[in-house]
Amino acid sequence: MFRLSAGVLTVALICALGIAGAASSPNEQLPAGAMQEKASAACLTCHEARIILQQRLGKPAWTREMDKMVKWGAVVDPQDRDALIDYFSANFGPDQPAYVATKSSGAPVMKSRSKPKH
Repeated sequence: MFRLSAGVLTVALICALGIAGAASSPNEQLPAGAMQEKASAACLTCHEARIILQQRLGKPAWTREMDKMVKWGAVVDPQDRDALIDYFSANFGPDQPAYVATKSSGAPVMKSRSKPKH
């Protein structure tokens, strides 16, 4: 059995957090558009923007995601539902380029093509 000092564990934790924090900017936002504000209000209360920015789903999949999130408590005005689905489909559809995370400096650090996990 190994015994590590508190100092070694602290340094390891700080390094791990620094690496995780450098992976992408916590200030990422959804793209500009007529529904950006409403999408941000509905989604970014629970999720970082990155979880949405990484998606590449067609309209049927966005429809299922929207309905699932509303069922789980996302606050979406029923009159905005279809416009939000169109916003997500247009900005995060399968024909859009892969998401590229950026550091705070703006330098690309990672390409990601994520598949839906729900």
